[in-house]
Amino acid sequence: MAGGNTRKKSAGATNPFGGKLHCLWQDKHLILFKTEYTLLVVSILWFLEIGINAWVIRKVSYTEIDWKAYMDEVEGVINGTYDYTQLKGDTGPLVYPAGFVYVFTALYYITSHGVNIRLAQYIFAAFYLITLLLVFRLYIRTKKVPPYVFFFVCCASYRIHSIFVLRLFNDPVAMMLLFAAVNLFIDEYWWLGCGIYSLAVSVKMNVLLFAPGLLFLLLSQFGLIRTIPKLSLCAAIQMLLGLPFLLENPVGYVSRAFDLGRQFMFKWTVNWRFLPEWLFLNRQFHLLLLAAHLLTLLLFALFRWKRPGESIFELLKEPSKRKVPPQKSTTDHIILTLFTSNFIGMCFSRSLHYQFYVWYFHTLPYLLWSGGVKKLAHLLRVLILGLIELSWNTYPSTNSSSAALHVCHLIILLCLWLAPPISSGSSESHEKDKHQ
Repeated sequence: MAGGNTRKKSAGATNPFGGKLHCLWQDKHLILFKTEYTLLVVSILWFLEIGINAWVIRKVSYTEIDWKAYMDEVEGVINGTYDYTQLKGDTGPLVYPAGFVYVFTALYYITSHGVNIRLAQYIFAAFYLITLLLVFRLYIRTKKVPPYVFFFVCCASYRIHSIFVLRLFNDPVAMMLLFAAVNLFIDEYWWLGCGIYSLAVSVKMNVLLFAPGLLFLLLSQFGLIRTIPKLSLCAAIQMLLGLPFLLENPVGYVSRAFDLGRQFMFKWTVNWRFLPEWLFLNRQFHLLLLAAHLLTLLLFALFRWKRPGESIFELLKEPSKRKVPPQKSTTDHIILTLFTSNFIGMCFSRSLHYQFYVWYFHTLPYLLWSGGVKKLAHLLRVLILGLIELSWNTYPSTNSSSAALHVCHLIILLCLWLAPPISSGSSESHEKDKHQ
């Protein structure tokens, strides 16, 4: 009997795969809680999502909202209209940058002039799966969020599946490109990442909410002089994509595609339902929100994003000339700075519409598990995720759903503020970075 046990042990020792399976079976009750199993769990969930998306497309009715308007808008361009003030669909004028036109022109032709809705849904299901791959890679690299949370990210959000495969909004395309850019940033491909980031902005302007965090990271990594060419690349891409429209009517293009003062309709708001409509539409209220947004970004940049003991003005200098030795940003530093920058923008948004949920949905677990309040237990974090999901799924929004959303945002923001300043990681010389 003893010899048999010895043989089993020696067999396990000579068979690493069998040993891993044995350990996995022993730890099966911890798979959902130990971050080293993140890859296993998200891989299973990703393959399940293929079936879930196919089921949703076949069994849940498609709802027309903006797809026809998108097709009408790009059809105008196809027919030779390059004046942005003359381009419109049945829901209003074209208000997205030029990258949107190119993406949805391709979809226009692929889907038989926008008629083949079912094919469009499968294309957006592919966008959803690509987005999940990009998001999961960030979570696998950081190992910060327990695997069980990804069940909520994948299976528990009706709204996100709806935005992708039942509504066919342009927001998912912009966010897919954004997450591709973030993956490039953590791999230190800053030039290529900035290019993809600019493409994301060209599809929908909401991606600019990540811009303050990205600017901070670029200055931290390279200083002002070496940041300018990367910003110039972003601007050049915008100019190149918009060139046909800029040549026709530059003022019309810029005022429509990058309209920062656009007025939103009260009936669609998710976050300000408890306000009287006159206040919601009031320009002074909008300016107050903008001021709060900028002040919060400044406070995070001064006290949470930069390293302790480092002056914010030092970031303008060449890294080799700074008083504090230069350090490369860690993956956590990059992701948390970008996600926090975007989240602050969501907190102080003049209005959030239902499709805007995808702007920050996949970043919420990372933000919640990055907070500095250790007593914020797993159950409370999940409860916050659930309340946010409920708020976005309440249609039409109510005073209670809007208030609950703001309370959840405030809790997350406070937890991020109470977190220790972000560590920038190892002190490798920037001059050795082959991807700069």
